[in-house]
This record gives sequence, C-alpha cells and structure tokens, in this order.
Amino acid sequence: MPLRVGRVDYINTFPLAWSLERRLGAGAVEEVLGVPTTLNGMLARGELDVANVSSIAYARHADELVLLPSVCISSDGAVDSVQLVTGVPLPAVRSVSVTAQSAASVALVRILLPEAEIRPEGEAADARLMIGDEALESAMTDATPHHDLGVLWRERTGLPMVFAVWAARRSCDAAALAELDRALADAVADASEHAALVAEAAAERYGFPAGFLARYFEKLRYRFGQRERDGLRRYFELAHAAGIVDAAPELVFAGGTQREARA
Repeated sequence: MPLRVGRVDYINTFPLAWSLERRLGAGAVEEVLGVPTTLNGMLARGELDVANVSSIAYARHADELVLLPSVCISSDGAVDSVQLVTGVPLPAVRSVSVTAQSAASVALVRILLPEAEIRPEGEAADARLMIGDEALESAMTDATPHHDLGVLWRERTGLPMVFAVWAARRSCDAAALAELDRALADAVADASEHAALVAEAAAERYGFPAGFLARYFEKLRYRFGQRERDGLRRYFELAHAAGIVDAAPELVFAGGTQREARA
C-alpha cells in the first residue's frame, strides 16, 4: 500500500510539490492536503503515515513519531509568511489573537511574548498572528506594521526557526520512509536548480507576482542541517520552559540506529 502522506496546502510547500510530482510515480503516495493543525491531528490519530506538520506537534507526540532527516521548513531570519500585525509597539502588546491553523507559530508567540494573553482568532487584541498565504498577502496590502516572527526568533536565539518538519509514525516501513526522504531531498535540489520556473508556476497558481514569490522562496530553508536541528532543540527547550510541552524531546530520525543521525 502507498504511504498516506499529508502536505500543508500553503505556498511554502509548492517548490517541493512541483518537483516531487516529477520524481515519484503515480500512486506512489496517497497525498492529503490540509492546514497544519488538521494534519497534526490526523498524524497523531494514525490517519496519516507521514506529514509535514507543525514542529511543536512532533514535541507533543515524540514517543509515537520519527523525523525524516533531510527536510524541514525553516528560515534563518525573515520568513515573510509568519507575521505579527499590530499598530502597538511590541513591548506594549498585551494580547494576541491567533489563527487556529497553526500550532508552531502560536507556541512561538507564547515564547517571544510571554506576558501577552492569547486570544482566539477574531477576538479584539493588540496584535494579530497571521500565517501562510494570508500573511504574504497582508504584508503586500496592509500598511499596519508587520513583525516577522522569523526575525524575532533570530534576534532572540541567533538560530534558524524550524516551523515544520516531516514526521512519520514509528510503525511505518523503514524502506518506504527512506525512499520518500530521498525523493524529498532530491526535490529540494531540483527546485533550487529551477528556481525561476518554480516561481513562475507558483505565480500562475496562487496569483502573486513571480518576483515576489522568488524572493520568498529564497528565504525558506528546506534542508534539515545542523543549524536547523540546533534551532529546533532550542525551540523545544523554550517551549518546555514556557509550559507549552511537558518535555523537550530528543530528535529521533527515521532509519537511524542512533537517536539522531547527525547532519
């Protein structure tokens, strides 16, 4: 049976999807599209075998999951698609309304603004958390100050922020996971080599200018290197200190005989 693979249906996964379609044969995977929190829940319930999920979702279910070692979604500074929108100076922000679509970004707000009250989306607040395609459009059309959470994290820690990982159920076939991981790693390289074509294809699908999307894709990091792993560990440590997760888990990778396959 093909792997049931969940993919976040945002622009940030488009470069990989664009390339992956040319690398895996029809029927190799059963793809399910959704927002991060939907995929988080489906993977936790065993309704998916693999998914690119919010990084905090791995921390909450680390005893049931392994990480694919080659790919993540991160930024080393500005990410553009995770924004805190507010006319209030950041030190004065006392409440933030957050999207129900993201878990990693909501946890990041709690880490970066520990004194702020978290409110549901739509409630009045000093600031509003926006993610994904909506955040990209807002940054282009809304003159209200936008604070990039990738930048705020980099200023706080000096490390990349890993927003999403590819995680799999521990019961998954190791050979199938290894094949998927290789395909994803190849897709990263392929999308980078054909960056202009990727941006043009994304512009046609999503309606943003190709030049804008090319600059956005340049800010995203898909390779799960050592700095990204260090950033993810730090994120888990701070999430634990903030009471968001019960413990800061170790990074356990698919196919490794050790707890971590070092980059």
